Amino acid sequence: MADTTVAAAAEQPTFKHADRGETLAEGRADLHHPEPSALGLGPGAWVALAMAVLIGILIWKKAPGAVTGGLDSSIAKIRQQLDEAKALRAEAEALRAEYASKIAGAEKDAAEMLAHAKHEAEAIVAKAEADSTAMIARREKMAQDKIGAAERAAVDELRAQAADAATRAAAVLIARNHSAEGDKALVDETIAGL
Repeated sequence: MADTTVAAAAEQPTFKHADRGETLAEGRADLHHPEPSALGLGPGAWVALAMAVLIGILIWKKAPGAVTGGLDSSIAKIRQQLDEAKALRAEAEALRAEYASKIAGAEKDAAEMLAHAKHEAEAIVAKAEADSTAMIARREKMAQDKIGAAERAAVDELRAQAADAATRAAAVLIARNHSAEGDKALVDETIAGL
């Protein structure tokens, strides 16, 4: 079978396309591009030469020193920023501690004020109770004094009315039972008894 394919390939004409290097009989395309070259150097050599020249120029212009210097200055700036950050952190910690102590002091002061307010409230309540008890006692005494005065006034008025009524009754009885002669004898008796 291998003989038949070789024989078939031999019978077919072979034409090569000049710029692509393609064989029609084989049915495949082998692309052969010509490589450019200048001064006997291929593309890879030219790239290597360009890189070597670039590196040489960079070294000649002291680019690594500039890059290193730039990196060193960046490192110095970063260190400075880190130092500032450490200082700020220390300051923040100090402020936090200060405010924590102030909060603790404020809480202590608030507790003291609350205790003082409770004590004052208890004292005010006790004073109010004592004042109200004293006022109730005074009002009760005033009421008793008014009642006593009213009773005495009523008794005095009753006595006065009783005395007045007795005087009128006695005057009526004396006027009825005594005559001028009886009065004379009563007056004589009274004078003699003195």
